[in-house]
Formats: sequence, structure tokens, C-alpha cells
Amino acid sequence: MITRQTTLWMELQKIGIIIFGAFTVAIGLNFFLETSNLFASGMTGVAQLASGFLPLSTGVMLLLLNIPVAILGWKKVGRLFTFYSFLHVALTTFFLEVVPFQQLAEDIMLNAVFGGIITAVGISLPLRYGASAGGLDIIALVLARMSDRPLGVYFFSLNALIIVAAGFAYNWDQALFTLVSIYATSRIIDMVHTRHVKCTAFIVTKKADELREAIHAHVTRGITRMNAKGGYDESAKEVLMITITRYELYTLRQVTEATDPEAFTNIVPTSDIVGSFRKDD
Repeated sequence: MITRQTTLWMELQKIGIIIFGAFTVAIGLNFFLETSNLFASGMTGVAQLASGFLPLSTGVMLLLLNIPVAILGWKKVGRLFTFYSFLHVALTTFFLEVVPFQQLAEDIMLNAVFGGIITAVGISLPLRYGASAGGLDIIALVLARMSDRPLGVYFFSLNALIIVAAGFAYNWDQALFTLVSIYATSRIIDMVHTRHVKCTAFIVTKKADELREAIHAHVTRGITRMNAKGGYDESAKEVLMITITRYELYTLRQVTEATDPEAFTNIVPTSDIVGSFRKDD
């Protein structure tokens, strides 16, 4: 989400993360997975399977397969998100073509684990900065927002189709090692992508009206206001209680510090929510 605090430097930083992520995905594929005939997760794995039967490289297939998914992301997730996601896909296609194939390890299990972890880093970092690796990631993200479950659950479930296809198209040994790689990828993604993790902030402030308006201008969440009194100076204050996702915590801190630098904020983890909570932000 772009707020007033968004600067040119922050946008350049986002683009830098996307470039790094695309390069990392290419390293994971060309150094570990492709050299061991293993398949990556998401649309990249589908592109690998398709390129085995069509006269097109994995990179080109990846770009073509992501066009219809980009249309879904444009409608369901957001235009800026889709733009950055397609940029990630285009850069991944470029790096897959220019990064040479080089086998670093002969053990297929090492290649499956490290290939899964490295590609996961390239996928999950852009997610933290408002982009994705495209393809099944966008589909999984749409499902995760609808149900509020961890992204890795849908990521792993959708990729089961790749495992089955790899087993029938090649052999089941490769399919099972692909399962190991995809599992490693999904675990890393859930460690980095924490939108499903909730927390509750209690903000003690003397500028409750101003702070409420500032928060609502940047974060679409309900606020509960409670009267309070300072225990030391006995001054009149208010406590603003707001439940947010971990992704929104950074924005909340920015807004609070800019509006009332003297505000005291206590942030506690939230294990569960009963009632209305907006999930399609």
C-alpha cells in the first residue's frame, strides 16, 4: 500500500528486491533444480513441464503462461501488485536465459532442498514488498485472502498437481524429490509472508482524534477508543485499540510516530479473531 510516507527511494528499493528475487529464482533453477531434472513450484514448474514437450525454453513458457494469470491479478488483487509481479516474471525469464546451467552438487536430495529454499527466497521477498513471482502465487494469494489461511497451505496444495504431472511424464523418483523441494519452498514462504499473522496495538495518546483520522487515512481497520488517565501526571488520555496484520504494522508505526511522537504503543500477538475482520486488503 502506497501512503504519503512512500518515497522514491522506497519504490526503488522495491524494484531492487524484485530484481534480486528474479535473479535468485534463476539461480535456484539453473544451479540446482534444472540440473537434477527436478521441478520448481508454481508456474515455473508448469513452464518446465511444458518446455519438455514444446520447442520453447522454460523462460519463454513462463512468460506466456503468466499472461492470463496477470489478468486475474489485475482484477482481483490490484493493478500495482500485478505490474510488479509481471515485472518479476519478465526479469525471471531474462535471467533464466542468461544465467548458465551449472551443477554445484551431485546429490539429488541436496539439490531438491537447496533449490527449493533458494527459489523460495526469490518468491517470498517480493511478496513482502507488494509483488509476487506471478503464476500460481497470485492464485494462492487470492485464495489466502478469501479464507485468511497461511499462503503456504494453498501454495503446497496447488503444486501437488505439478508433482503428479511430473510422476506421469517422467518418473516417480523425480516427482517425490520435487515434493521435497516444494515443501521446503512452502515452509520458507510461510516464514516470510506473514499477512495471515495478526496482532493488536494499544496506543495511549493525548491526540486521539488526530491519530484516529491519520490511521484511517492509511489503514482500513476498525478502532476502539477507551478513556484513560495517566498514572503519573493524571492527565486525560485515550487508548486506541486496533487489530491489524503484520504487514500493516509498519504503516501503523509510521503514522503514529508522525502524528503523535509522544504516544505509547503496546503491540501484542493475536491468536484468533471472532467477528468481522477485513481480509481482502
